[in-house]
Amino acid sequence: MAGYVLTIAGGKGGVGKTTTAINIGAVLEEHGYDTVVVDADLGMANLGEMLGAEHEETIHDVLAGNSTVSAALTKAPGGLTIIPGEQSLEAFAEADPAKLRKVIKTLKNSFDVVLVDTGAGLSHETTVPLGLADGIVLVTTPDDVAVNDTIKTADLAERVDGRILGTLVARVTRNTDVPAIAEKFDHPLLGVIPVDLEATQDEPHVVNYPESYASDAYRQLTTQLERVFFEGATGEELDHVFDEEWFVEESEGDDEDDESEEDEDEKSDGVFGGLFG
Repeated sequence: MAGYVLTIAGGKGGVGKTTTAINIGAVLEEHGYDTVVVDADLGMANLGEMLGAEHEETIHDVLAGNSTVSAALTKAPGGLTIIPGEQSLEAFAEADPAKLRKVIKTLKNSFDVVLVDTGAGLSHETTVPLGLADGIVLVTTPDDVAVNDTIKTADLAERVDGRILGTLVARVTRNTDVPAIAEKFDHPLLGVIPVDLEATQDEPHVVNYPESYASDAYRQLTTQLERVFFEGATGEELDHVFDEEWFVEESEGDDEDDESEEDEDEKSDGVFGGLFG
């Protein structure tokens, strides 16, 4: 059976798309699934750099017709297999995004899951991964610009008949208005990834900082996505990626004098007004 193709997308750069792809991939490998992560951010490729992976061939070489898919497969930390990208403008100019579909088709015949890390913005190179995916996870931060750009990406995905599983909100704190963000999307909120300042340097988080809250969140996310990959579940059927414990220590440092009646009302419903039950 052919593997499942999951595209990780979002309208703004720097929101955590690559980090999400890396950590989903690392957890899948831990669970025994053959997984490959493809850097389809052709303009600002950074997958290989983030993992510190040494490589010779890249996705740009493949898309330019100068290499093969098998030659570009690269071993990376965390047991990952990746196809990294090239950062030069020359490589970007020579790569043909239209050939990505054939690359992914080749990979899905060899791997259980193919994770496609995409670039920011609305262009041909970001549209292709949306159209070829079996499912799409959108990633945003609470920033208004990031949220609005992600909504645009969702609209673009729907135009090319992409199947959106839901949105993941990264870098969340207890004070993030997650319910307001959720209301802006027409598809499910998969959950949140808490801010984790101690686990921002070495990827994958789940390998190098296994006890961190962010790692816990990525493990929850991957376990839920496995239901989609291998059991045919939909985004609406997945449990939310959330644990109130991630935000308890943050609230304990607040001064009681600073707590308003509105804060007390929110606490009575749990974190984020009981959005996650």
